[in-house]
Amino acid sequence: MAEKIKVETVSTGSFEMDYFRFGHGSGTLVILPGVSVQSVTLFPDMVADAYKVLTDDYTLYVIDRRKEVPASYSIDEMAEDTAEALRALGFDRVSLLGVSQGGMIGMKIAVTHPELIQDLVLACSSAHVKEETDQLFGKWIELAESGDADALYMSFGENVYSGKMFEQSRDLLARAAKTVTGEELKRFTIFAQNMIGFDMRKDLKKIECPVYVIGAEDDRVLMPYSAPEIMEHLAESDKNELKMYSGYGHAVFDEAPDFKENMLRFLKK
Repeated sequence: MAEKIKVETVSTGSFEMDYFRFGHGSGTLVILPGVSVQSVTLFPDMVADAYKVLTDDYTLYVIDRRKEVPASYSIDEMAEDTAEALRALGFDRVSLLGVSQGGMIGMKIAVTHPELIQDLVLACSSAHVKEETDQLFGKWIELAESGDADALYMSFGENVYSGKMFEQSRDLLARAAKTVTGEELKRFTIFAQNMIGFDMRKDLKKIECPVYVIGAEDDRVLMPYSAPEIMEHLAESDKNELKMYSGYGHAVFDEAPDFKENMLRFLKK
């Protein structure tokens, strides 16, 4: 029986971050998850199973946001904290997968700390959050602030997953909603608020590393135009790639059967 994955904590002296690691490859791949109602650190074994195809080539680190979150916590600040945590873990240079808001953090790190990032994979992320997305996050913030975890989880799942996956997950989401704490809703609100109005398009040309931009044509959260827009504003390079999935929504990284294999191909080229 496989050993259960342990959640660990890295301390920088000024804050702490939880993370977990798995795999035994010589490369280092850091995963920065997106905004979720509950932290992915609650489900390390599930995440490790989903990314097992990468474990021969990489040791993977899934890093959460800081434990003590200030009332106002910008994506710039998240990026600085994450860069500091990477150094505290002893990393000089890593491959990085940023999912949704995690991709925004990853782009910021690639701009402000280019020496840390060897290559960057952006999954259903955005460099420019527009009004229609602001409205969705505004709805989620209202539900979180009112303490309605049931409605929040259902709206989150309905918008993040494809219709088929949402129906398959409905009961699981309903059960998870019963376990949500007030502190988790508060954290979700802070993270979601800092998506509204985000715009770093003018900085994208400063990114020096190869970038694999992945989007989905049915993304109802950050919208299908976000991936091509990132690609448009990156510096021209034959090392950058754009992949648009058809038939999937925002959670293409969970649903598309070849997502991890495509990412591995890019990282190893």
